[in-house]
Order: sequence, then C-alpha cells, then structure tokens
Amino acid sequence: MAVGAVLDAGLALTAACDDVQEATVADAVDGVQPTYVARPGSTRETAEVLRASTENGLVVVARGAGTKLGWGSPPARVDLLVDLSRLDAVLDHAAGDLVAVAQAGCPIARLQNTLASAGQRLGIDETLPGTTLGGGIATNSSGPRRMLNGTFRDLMIGTTVVRADGVTAKSGGRVVKNVAGYDLGKLMIGSFGTLAVVTEAVFRLHPLPAASHVLCARGATVEAVAAMVRAAVHSAVVPTAIEVNWPGGEVGLLLEGTVDGVAARTATARDLLAGAGAPDVRVSDQLPRWWGSYPAEAVLLKLSFALSAVEGLLREAARLGVALRGSAGAGVLYGGVPVDADIVGAVSALRSVCTRAGGSLVVLDAPAAVKSTVDTWGPVPALELMRAVKRQFDPQERLAPGRFVGGI
Repeated sequence: MAVGAVLDAGLALTAACDDVQEATVADAVDGVQPTYVARPGSTRETAEVLRASTENGLVVVARGAGTKLGWGSPPARVDLLVDLSRLDAVLDHAAGDLVAVAQAGCPIARLQNTLASAGQRLGIDETLPGTTLGGGIATNSSGPRRMLNGTFRDLMIGTTVVRADGVTAKSGGRVVKNVAGYDLGKLMIGSFGTLAVVTEAVFRLHPLPAASHVLCARGATVEAVAAMVRAAVHSAVVPTAIEVNWPGGEVGLLLEGTVDGVAARTATARDLLAGAGAPDVRVSDQLPRWWGSYPAEAVLLKLSFALSAVEGLLREAARLGVALRGSAGAGVLYGGVPVDADIVGAVSALRSVCTRAGGSLVVLDAPAAVKSTVDTWGPVPALELMRAVKRQFDPQERLAPGRFVGGI
C-alpha cells in the first residue's frame, strides 16, 4: 500500500477502535508481517474495525492467544491483525439449562474454571496452554474427550460472527434443541478465520463426573496397541477417551461417571486390555504426562482415518520414525516428524494410508522451508463448494486469504 493509503487506513481504524497500534515482529502471522493491530472490546467495535478495513482495502487476520497462528498455510497478505484478547468474558452461564455463552477471546481454561463452580464443564479439552474458544473454533481443535463428547461442531449451539464488510450475524441460540441457523456456526468451525470473525459462542455443557480413572497400558507392540483400541471402542465400558502414544506402545483409557460405575467398568477394562495383549496395565486418578499433548517434533501433522487403519498407521510411522499421539478411538492422531527427516516422503506415505481409510492428512505446523515443499492440505473433494462458500461470505477475499485449503 502507498504511504498515504497506509496513513488513511490507520486513521480510519483509530476512529473505529480505541486500541489500535502499529504491528511488531511478534505480530507476524506465519512469517507474514501486518501493518496494524486492532484490539476491539466488543462485537460492535469488531464490526466497526472490519467495516473500516474493507473500506480501506485491508486484508485481515483474526488472533486469539496466538497458540495456533502458524497452523495451516501462510496468508497471502496481512495488513491488519484483529486481536480478540479483550473479548475474553464468560457472558452467561445458565446452569439449570446446561448452557454457557462466552466471547471468542475467552481462554478455554478460564471458561472451565467458571463452569466447575457449578459442577459443570464444556466437553472440550485445552489442546495448548492458553487456547481460546475462538482459536479452537477456527482450527476445530478438540482433544481426548472428543471421542465421547464430540467436538466444537457438536457442542456449539449458537454463534455471533462479523463478516469482512462489518455486517454482524447470529445463528442458533441458548436452547439446546434450537437449530435455527445452525449451519452458519458449523461453517465457522475449522475454517481458519477465512469466512468471518467469531466474537461470541453458545455451548451446551456436561455435568462434572463424580469419579474418573485412567487405565494406562505400556510397552505394547503395534498389534497389541491396535487390538486394545479396537476392543475398547467396541466394549461396554464406554470410555470417555482412548489415547495412544507411539513410540512407547502406550494406550490410555479414561473412564468417567459415578463412583460405583467407574469402579466396575475399571475392573472390566483392565481385563479387556490384558486380553488384547497389554503387558502392563496401571490404574490411576492422574492423567499421564503425554495425555492430550502434541508430539514435540518440529513438523506437526493431523491424521484422520477409520478405526481399521490404526495398525497400518502405527507400522508406517514406526518405519518412518514418526511419533504419533492422540485420539485413536476417535480416528484422529497427531504426528511429529523431525525437521531433518524425509518430510515429503513421510507425508506422502502416511497420507496414502489415511486416504485409503477414508481420511486425510494435514500438515498443521512446520517451518516455512518445509511448508514450501509439501502439500499442506492434500486432496479436498469438496474444494469447489468451499470456494463458493468463501465467495458468498468474503467476495473481496479480505479475511485470511491463502490460509485454508486450495488457497482459500
């Protein structure tokens, strides 16, 4: 942008929002440097900021805590970073209806603490420390409890969004059975902020369980890990989560419910795991250290697949030196690839296994040099439909262009 246009845009943003600053290197989005950062304090102010940015031809990326800002593809350009950290309140908690309303910048951990005082929770795990609701919605990142409770797609029953042109829209409501406009909320989930900026969301809640046990099997073979996952999924013990950590041959089952029910199901699950080949099963009320975390390697992959592919993926990962961790029972694992490995080969081989099993592989996070050499998203059957949706919501491509599949 020309210097005069930059100055005009800055003045317009300042008129729209009481907290506008020049961006610093720390505000870069996957290596792409914005010019300004705006921190709106309400949905109305967010709408004013987006309206001003569109009128001045700015390209916008929304940020929560920034824990997943490097996920996906780098944006083609960023002029304005809309920081939602001031939109961090829990607006309402209707405990009797098991419903809560919170702003997009609210950290998941803060919402959980608020709900816990009433013996309730949102059935979504914090996947990275500080993750906000808006960041979780944009990336559709859940965690171990997704197996029983579902993901944001299942638990979000209403939303307030602001389009690129500043128009505010709402869908759903505070009644669990209300499905009015539900599709709008679902479109936001996993869209990486390319359709609209979410400012508020309504969630259905679950009661906190009276008891919980974690059964952890260690040192199992590939065959035994796969057998334990299959046995647990098809059993009557109804685990909240089935997690795998590879290498290490670890399988974890989380059982939650009433005190007597959990005790009985724990005994059954212990026999189940032992019968499937677990060499050592331990029961604890503490989650293992690796639980719900991502592999530490520099390149992070997300693999989705049918349950039948667990053994094949573990074998391929062992051959390639790739660490796998995640919700095997829900068909979602995260892979960690060392930056000095054959990343293109590993992505290709593992993607092939996932695709054959009706799933996909996405390179979530990686250094810029790696992202330039791999297909981040892989084949997307509904790509033309997704492009049509983008054109409807953001015809001028003002919101995070290039971050999502197919350059959306």
